[in-house]
Amino acid sequence: MSTLLRLICSQTSKNRVTFLKSRDTKVFGIAHRSDSSAVQKTEEEKVYEVKKPWVSYGFDLHDKKLDRHFMHQTFFVTISICLVFGMVIIGYAPDPLLKDWAQREAFLQLRYREENGLPLVDPNLVDPSKFTLPSEEELLDTEIII
Repeated sequence: MSTLLRLICSQTSKNRVTFLKSRDTKVFGIAHRSDSSAVQKTEEEKVYEVKKPWVSYGFDLHDKKLDRHFMHQTFFVTISICLVFGMVIIGYAPDPLLKDWAQREAFLQLRYREENGLPLVDPNLVDPSKFTLPSEEELLDTEIII
């Protein structure tokens, strides 16, 4: 283990830290740069704040705070309002095709016909005098699908 640690330390000292330039040193998130190219050497070092890398969510490419705000706002609206409240509205909406009403009405009609001794389905549901059926001769070669 100690050999591995020595190897890693020697590699980093040879290659320096890859994300800092050769004149930079990083201590607790602040980069200290000594200006060695100046004519007079002073003991003061220039302090530069190191910015953490930031990848935009695509809402604002320049301002991190606005980008996060719009991202949170968009996801809140789409997930909370559209999905959750949309499902509640769809779940509790009245039946638009009136399927429940038609089924309930059919059961009431069946009960009425059973109690009064009528046939469940009337063969003359539509008055036969209101339409004309083709004769048997006209239907000989016609395939009838029921």
